[in-house]
Amino acid sequence: MDPINIIIGINILATFGANISGAKQGFKSSITQVKEKPKTYLQHLPTTLATVSLILLIISLFQIGTLQYEDKTFELRLIGLVFYLIFSWVQIWSFKLLGTNYSQDIVVLQKHQLVTKGIYSVVRHPHYLSQVIIEISAAAATLSYLVAPLALVQIPFLFLRAKREEQLLQKHFKQDFDAYKKKTGFFIPFLG
Repeated sequence: MDPINIIIGINILATFGANISGAKQGFKSSITQVKEKPKTYLQHLPTTLATVSLILLIISLFQIGTLQYEDKTFELRLIGLVFYLIFSWVQIWSFKLLGTNYSQDIVVLQKHQLVTKGIYSVVRHPHYLSQVIIEISAAAATLSYLVAPLALVQIPFLFLRAKREEQLLQKHFKQDFDAYKKKTGFFIPFLG
């Protein structure tokens, strides 16, 4: 197996293990009482697309659905690998910073707090930004023509999901969220 693909495979296992506590928290929040949980296709579609993308990435590690690996594509693959590794751990970090506020759903919990520390002090949706970068860079690292289009399809849905979350946070945190929004970027630091 290709060394870049081996590194990606190891990283998939490591990040899966690192995010087990986040998944447990997300499950817990889905069965606890919540203040508000809107009914929207955005609750499940982006996570379903991310799951399909992960499955396709795993298949791509075995060079199924990929372009031919050549010397002229090595630099692109290496850059993709570096971005994939960095942002897969940025995403884990962003989930960990949310702590008990983390949920796989768009939801405001009974004891919800606005998180503004760490990476959240510069960007409001680092987990979605990371998801986009992870998928595009994974497609580049594996030269997967299966992962690449799905990564691009996800972008508008992640954007819409983030907008829906912001509407919910605005409703529940009012002036605190307004002040936070003025200091941070939406997906990109210091932009919007």
